Amino acid sequence: MNRSIKKVAILGSGIMGSRIACHFANIGVEVLLLDIVPKELNAAEQAKGLTLEHPAVRNRIVNDAFQNTLKATPASLYSPKFASRIKLGNFDDNLAEIKNYDWVLEAIVERLDIKRSLFEKVDALRKPGTLITSNTSGIPIHLMAEGRSEDFQKHFCGTHFFNPPRYLRLFEVIPGPQTDANIIDFLMHYGELFLGKTTVLCKDTPGFIANRLGIHALVQTVRIAEEMGLTVEEVDKLTGPVVGRPKSGTFRLSDVVGLDITVNVAGNLAKIPHDESRADFNISPVIAQLMERKWLGDKTGQGFYKKTKDEKGKTLILALDLSTLEYKPSVKVKFETLEKTKTIDNLKKRFGVLLKGTDKAGEFYRRTFASSFRYASLRIPEISDELYRIDQAICAGFGWELGIFETWDAVGVQKMVEIMESLEAKPAQWVYDMLAAGNESFYKVENSRKLYYDIPSQSYKPIPGQEAFIILENKSQNIIWKNAGASIYDLGDGIAGVEFHSKMNTFGAEVVEGLNRAYAVAEKDFRGLVVGNESNEAFSAGANLAMLFMFAIEQDYDEINLMIAQFQQTMMRARYSSVPVVVAPHTLALGGGCELNLHADKVVAHAETYMGLVELGVGLIPAGGGTKEMALRCSDLYQTGDPELNILQNAFMNIAQAKVSTSAQEAVEMNYIKADRDQIVLNRSRLIAEAKQAAIDLAENGYTQPKHRNDIKVQGKTGIALFKAGIASMRMANYITDHDAKIADKLAYVICGGDLSYPQQVTEQYLLDLEREAFLSLTGEKKTLERMQGLLAGGKPPRN
Repeated sequence: MNRSIKKVAILGSGIMGSRIACHFANIGVEVLLLDIVPKELNAAEQAKGLTLEHPAVRNRIVNDAFQNTLKATPASLYSPKFASRIKLGNFDDNLAEIKNYDWVLEAIVERLDIKRSLFEKVDALRKPGTLITSNTSGIPIHLMAEGRSEDFQKHFCGTHFFNPPRYLRLFEVIPGPQTDANIIDFLMHYGELFLGKTTVLCKDTPGFIANRLGIHALVQTVRIAEEMGLTVEEVDKLTGPVVGRPKSGTFRLSDVVGLDITVNVAGNLAKIPHDESRADFNISPVIAQLMERKWLGDKTGQGFYKKTKDEKGKTLILALDLSTLEYKPSVKVKFETLEKTKTIDNLKKRFGVLLKGTDKAGEFYRRTFASSFRYASLRIPEISDELYRIDQAICAGFGWELGIFETWDAVGVQKMVEIMESLEAKPAQWVYDMLAAGNESFYKVENSRKLYYDIPSQSYKPIPGQEAFIILENKSQNIIWKNAGASIYDLGDGIAGVEFHSKMNTFGAEVVEGLNRAYAVAEKDFRGLVVGNESNEAFSAGANLAMLFMFAIEQDYDEINLMIAQFQQTMMRARYSSVPVVVAPHTLALGGGCELNLHADKVVAHAETYMGLVELGVGLIPAGGGTKEMALRCSDLYQTGDPELNILQNAFMNIAQAKVSTSAQEAVEMNYIKADRDQIVLNRSRLIAEAKQAAIDLAENGYTQPKHRNDIKVQGKTGIALFKAGIASMRMANYITDHDAKIADKLAYVICGGDLSYPQQVTEQYLLDLEREAFLSLTGEKKTLERMQGLLAGGKPPRN
């Protein structure tokens, strides 16, 4: 049967329930969020003379929980207005409404008896055929389904989101013994396509996949750190971005999650009777003492780290001394092994250096990797028949760039086995069998497809689902041109692609050359061009300021003028090429990265795209066509009925405050992405494939090269006067500095079209010239140079 999800009921409004509700609202689903009715009045309700029957009292728990979620950061909603898609209620008054919902998802307390009691009520009220799932993080699915109707059991399984559901990509699907196979297929597809998740099929085993392996790695890391005498800061440095993991590392992650949660999960996993390594989950002495003192992390104000203030009120970060359990100022970490990797940008190549380290860092990596690799190999086939599912789960659930077996490949399977044997941490027999058969890696790439080693057949098979994705890393044989900053690919079907690979994908000379070469190649030999990359850091953080700063220090203004003119024309070619240009932003699209999107024929953005024109922060204005483009877009909006100066003021303030969108949806509201033309994609893995399809569609629908605009209405002196008054008021109130005011004046001058006596129409080139002149003048300002220098030195630009 065809199944669509229009309405979802979430049972339980705690941290997970409320945030899951928000993510369904993000994708346009109507949500019913329910929780229990309070058993007694609180002080505020008593003071108001309310009774337990008052609607505000009956919904107090769900209301408070939802409001807390709306106030929390990072935001769970793409846009605050999406909160209207969520209806609040309680189990006593509103549970019967679930008969009108397509999916009922339980997210209440992790107690089997309470869950089973609620499911008994749900079974009696739900409409046959309705999906019913549990967000449990570890309670066996088969135990929750016992005693329920046949239809309930056919449509019931586990659907485990990771917190926060909007940001963490893992969605574990766990079938029960009677779950219909079609239901599992539907949820696997729905999670990947509509929820934007890496959807991993799991077995009904304790902790499923991600928690089983992630908690094992965390507990073992803490134990090894204690044994080696490493500090909290050292371990977090060693287990952070240098190995492709989040900045939170190990101890900071524990503080964020809550030590009690980690200990609770580890305690349950330590009881698994058939797990030969269950003792690995026993908590270390330090963790036991922290639990006793209730130093659980952020929720209790202190854990492995503690925030305090000095006598001047400045926030200080203190780190726990694991040997004395006293706090001391956090210090910078330095290891010889880490120093050797600073020039190695390729994560996979970094691991070989790390494992060879002769200092404590090298020993730490050898011991922790050996422990994780051994445990993962022994969990097949218990928790998964396929090793790629383990990697997918750990990457999506814990934010790792490479999974356990991918990391093992990067180190070298045979080499790591020898290290493991020396540490008495031998892997499972199937690893030896794989090597003996002449297979040297867990993965390999053939014909642009990534293959995994299938243990039962002792052969390599394609990872399912790849046909929906374009993974540039697997298309190295399709590169048709490259330099130090960019590569041009043949993506197939007449579409070219260009990828940046400078630091933070900033626009330096090599990237600008690569982009212009891509336009030329696409116009000559292809029917469309996609601009995209697979960086986990940024689509593009904007212009490379180092070269600009050097020219500005030397007062080489002719060179700066030429550089900006070339950059403007590079951005303009995205719109005025003879073939459609589709840009696929994600993560950060700042400054020039935003300007490239503003000029594309179409933007296909990942939902988590943080976009903005941020040049004012370093004492400049957008001059890659960004200011021009916002004047143009405002001109196009003047027919909407809103006052023209209000529309222009919104654009001005977004630039003047260097505001960055907190989602692609907010970028739509800021007019950086066009709702009627552009596209937002939930699943990051689909981004380049969707952008390619958009380029094909534009080409096949009769793409015609646009003409340069000469009808941009600007406000002239009328708009400038308005903005100058506002700038003067903000300066008088000390909200901005004199230099802020000078930059804002120049921005106002450009976005209003210069010193024109009345509103009139101008050309794009006219505005581009104004942009460039204003930008050039600001590069001669000492305070702008101070801001640029502050950023280039790795800090924040001064507020001078």
